[in-house]
Amino acid sequence: MDIQSSLLRLVLAALLGLIIGLERELKNKPLGIKTCIVICVSSSLLTVISIEAAIEYGQSSHFMRTDPMRLAAQIVSGIGFIGAGVILKRGDNIISGITTAAIIWGAAGLGISVGAGFYWESIVGAVIILFGVDILPYLIKKLGPVRYKTQSIRVSISTSENAVFHEVIRQLGLQNVIVKKVKIKDLDDGESLLQLRLDILKNISPNDIYSLIHDISNVNKIEVETV
Repeated sequence: MDIQSSLLRLVLAALLGLIIGLERELKNKPLGIKTCIVICVSSSLLTVISIEAAIEYGQSSHFMRTDPMRLAAQIVSGIGFIGAGVILKRGDNIISGITTAAIIWGAAGLGISVGAGFYWESIVGAVIILFGVDILPYLIKKLGPVRYKTQSIRVSISTSENAVFHEVIRQLGLQNVIVKKVKIKDLDDGESLLQLRLDILKNISPNDIYSLIHDISNVNKIEVETV
């Protein structure tokens, strides 16, 4: 393999890493452009070295046999440690970061593919990954069942009147808001805290929910957060 071919593979790996990382960074995910470029280029570099080493040392001795993809196989195993670092369990028992972890693994795969010289396969693979992560979920939400057309939000309400909680649930029901989870606890100052996880239609904004609850009497504090 000549130097131009090796450089081309590293540049293409960096470009694919840039595209994948940009998609994650635009969504404010833990995996960004820099991390994705490092993963893709490093995977590609190790694959190139592995192939070149197998060719060079294999030709120098008839008694030495080297697997050209040995280093690449170790990349697939080792990249799992990075992926595990972005998988988090939030306080509401929701697991997040699985898609980002999968994309880290996919970025390593793209780097290996480019390093092995499969250029078109790498480009098509990157396109399919981006289609599955961005475009396909959008199409499902637009064309799929109603449950795919909703978004989840968390709402926290504090009040000294417990009757307020019943009114909040009633008002949400009138707006066809689905209450997925309810948690009530007492606060030290004599107030009570109601925590809700809601599924709302895309045409209802979190601000609409805030305004709806804000108009209810005896509500002392409201916090609305998208999930």
